[in-house]
Amino acid sequence: MDMNEQVLDDLSAFVADTRFEDLPAAVVDETVRIILDSVGCGIAGTTHKRGQIGVDYGRMQAGTEATILGTGHRASILGAAFANAELINALDHDAVLPPGHVCPYVLPGALALAETRHASGRELILATALAHEISWRIGKAMDYLRDIRDGKVEPPPVWGFASTIFGATAAISKLQGQPAEVVGNALSIAAMISPVNAAASWRQHAPPTTIKYMLGGWLAHGAITAAHMAGFGHRGDRQIFEPEYGYPRFIGTRRWEPEHILDKLGSEWRFPSESSFKPYPHCRVLHAPLDALNQIIDQNRITPDEIEGIKAWVEGFLERPLWMNRDITDVTDAQFSIAHGLALGAHQFLRGPEWQKPERVYDPSVMRLMEKVEHVIHPDYADSLTKDRASRPTRVEVRARGQVFVAERSHPKGSGAPGSDSYMTTADLVEKFRVNAEAVLAEDRARQLADRLLGLADADDVSDVVKLAGTG
Repeated sequence: MDMNEQVLDDLSAFVADTRFEDLPAAVVDETVRIILDSVGCGIAGTTHKRGQIGVDYGRMQAGTEATILGTGHRASILGAAFANAELINALDHDAVLPPGHVCPYVLPGALALAETRHASGRELILATALAHEISWRIGKAMDYLRDIRDGKVEPPPVWGFASTIFGATAAISKLQGQPAEVVGNALSIAAMISPVNAAASWRQHAPPTTIKYMLGGWLAHGAITAAHMAGFGHRGDRQIFEPEYGYPRFIGTRRWEPEHILDKLGSEWRFPSESSFKPYPHCRVLHAPLDALNQIIDQNRITPDEIEGIKAWVEGFLERPLWMNRDITDVTDAQFSIAHGLALGAHQFLRGPEWQKPERVYDPSVMRLMEKVEHVIHPDYADSLTKDRASRPTRVEVRARGQVFVAERSHPKGSGAPGSDSYMTTADLVEKFRVNAEAVLAEDRARQLADRLLGLADADDVSDVVKLAGTG
């Protein structure tokens, strides 16, 4: 059998045959952590303009079956999935996993369907774990943002997270109990209706579109559509993964290495080791510099008005309009600007929705300090990345009080294995959840929701848990 047909068959069997009992404990734990974090980000997303737009559009799709996070509104499965996809990514505070952001695209449809079907917590965990594993594996088969060519980091000309539609579709198919043949049709249909990979255009233009990487709600819709079309009887294309005319060609990847998808599929779970969480509601590329900056400020009690200048050594592909932009005309612009992000970080506002309130983003002190920020590419970045794909070397210098204060980091907080300095513990994630959720929910309700999400594996009915994430 052709390897590309084997990809479709093996992925289909993986989805159809895997049981909750097959999941290693580490996979269950990491999946629960991701769901906890994502729900908190979604609730906080209601404070952001993008999240509000997603809610408004989701409510247009009439129905009352499913909860829109952080609101008193209910909508159809499609409406809730659309809104929640936009909410989870609104603050750019959600977890990161190659090929980039995954959970905003793969969880919302599964969450809405699980709620309406009164699925158990174990069923939702299993569907979400499958979605992340498949997204990671297909992402590894394709071009990646931090590809290295001739010793330099060279982002591909076509790039994005559209391939997460396969993981999102797998989650829906699993919750529907589809057999392998139907799952295969669903995955193939997902490829045919996949959003384009438009993120390269987005990073090259300023001001950038505020839908960011892509419209997450649209991908969530696509996954729900693909799974249902297969369930209703549509046939897919068994050759959809062949590289000449299939998905690798029309999604724009230069590289297609399906062996990354198939290698020990079902016997080794790869996504937990590369999953990372975001302490700051800002593009992940700036997290290591923000960690170093906070170390300097905390240790030396430096106030923003004392700072004469900030210099940061950053990742080797950030000299693009998206990250170099200093014209902050929308709060979403602040999620990616290097200069604004460091200026905002120096003020040490509460890391959550508070960071992206307009009064914080446009604070005169922040805007003044932004003009004192400069950055250069870290000279060891490509070499460090070659040796350790999780590394993000940085150096930050702060000029204040006639001195130069310096801090360096190799990995940002939120990455790394348990026990490492950069690892975010479950206690760290609960605190992050508390800050996000309590921006919208009462303290007691937020605490109860966190407890129920951490105990999701014991929940007989997910709907009882998800309803706590609304305000109704």
